[in-house]
Amino acid sequence: MKIGAQDWNLTQTAAHIWRGRIETVQLPIIAQAVKEEGGQMVALWGSDDRHLGGGYALHAAFITAAGLAWISAALAAGSPESPPAYPDLAAIFPQADRMQRATFDLLGIRAEGVVDERKWLRHKAWAEDQFPLRRDFDPVAAARAELPEVDGYPFIRVEGDGVHEIPVGPIHAGTIEPGHFRFSIIGDRILKLEQRLGYTHQGVEKRFEGMDLATGAKLAGRVSGDTHSAFTWAYCMAVEQATGSVVPARAAWLRALFLEIERIANHLGDLGYLGNDVALAFGFMQFWRLKEDWLRQSARLFGHRYLFDRIVPGGVAVDLDAGGQAELAALCERIGQEVGELKAVYDEHATLQDRFANTGICKPALAARLGLTGLAGRASAQAWDARVQFPQLPYTELDVNMATGRRGDVLARAEVRFAEVYESLRLIREILARLPGGAIHEPLQAVTPACEGLGWVEGWRGEVLVAVRIAADGRLDRVHPHDPSWQNWPLLEVGVLGNIVPDFPLINKSFNLSYSGQDL
Repeated sequence: MKIGAQDWNLTQTAAHIWRGRIETVQLPIIAQAVKEEGGQMVALWGSDDRHLGGGYALHAAFITAAGLAWISAALAAGSPESPPAYPDLAAIFPQADRMQRATFDLLGIRAEGVVDERKWLRHKAWAEDQFPLRRDFDPVAAARAELPEVDGYPFIRVEGDGVHEIPVGPIHAGTIEPGHFRFSIIGDRILKLEQRLGYTHQGVEKRFEGMDLATGAKLAGRVSGDTHSAFTWAYCMAVEQATGSVVPARAAWLRALFLEIERIANHLGDLGYLGNDVALAFGFMQFWRLKEDWLRQSARLFGHRYLFDRIVPGGVAVDLDAGGQAELAALCERIGQEVGELKAVYDEHATLQDRFANTGICKPALAARLGLTGLAGRASAQAWDARVQFPQLPYTELDVNMATGRRGDVLARAEVRFAEVYESLRLIREILARLPGGAIHEPLQAVTPACEGLGWVEGWRGEVLVAVRIAADGRLDRVHPHDPSWQNWPLLEVGVLGNIVPDFPLINKSFNLSYSGQDL
């Protein structure tokens, strides 16, 4: 595989996935080469490899014209005075900034030459010189450490005549996850928004260490509950790739079925919330009525409203008989018809259209510069969809129509959601019509030497990535799950600029990003 003019000797490990190990000094070179050919950084994370006879390692995943390039660079063990370090990548791909800061908080791996050295995930759960993902981390000592009474996060202040701040959160009315939003405004006009996340940290990546593969699938599916199928499929794909295991064809088609069911459930709920945020309670109630019908159908056919633990390593845990296929196909027809009727209401509602249009704009050029991805990216002319450009079975046999827009506003993101609902309903009907026979599960191949794999799935928010390393004893050694919210949260800060404060809930919901998904 060549990136730019360089041949990096990457090895293809799976369909559209390439693996390579490079020197640390080559990291910015390969990042720049990816950027120049129009690619993007998807994820960045670190690992403590001292128990394997090494030091630390920095890992990054880039999306390129050929697929996903998974790059690793070994780092020296370092010392307290000189921690392990690597060249800054945020100057090339700005979305790397928070990932680099989180990597330091968790592992003590430092990016050299960075502009922003503030902490990201560390609030007051552990001391500044403690790093939870290091193998010698002592949780008992961390719990006994004296921590400052005040978190002391240095927000960037905007000053001037008439400027004042509105702090919102981290605790919000309702049931959404915690996050702090600090607005700098004049009147109602937003001059700056700064986010502070990391309040949902539960040590998920640490919890994976030493876990068996089946239990790891359950945990992966709970990284961000509304994206359960995507995370579980990506995890299982990584495990199956690492162990050289083959999934039965019927199981692969059922996994795609679950993924599209999950996509529709989330889009239905968000289209209702978007109506609610502009005082169209009718839209909220009708879309949530449809979502409830959809979730109840999942519970009847598959045993869980949100399809938890239906995807497992080696296949799936539940099948669908002919009667269930007919029932689901009939519901798809009804949901499609009613969504079409509701779209006509949204299209003709003058107040809704006025609030949606030209609100929360992320222009295509800026979206490309900052790495906006998923449905929000497609609404800003970023035409990336792994189901289309880099399909895995059964998407290799399904002609997925990608929904895109160029306006980059709330209206464009709503239009993409409508289009994806229609397309997912069509895909489900096609999957049901073409569902092959056979087994739905095969045991994994035994693990003897340590092995690794990477799974990559287009979830409803965007690309979900899970990297897995399995120890020689068959247990998990290192797992990194990546949610597309990492890339998209910073674009929310940009999208609200120049808008009024009352439009923030609407803009925020049009993205609907995960808090827990980027807090590991």
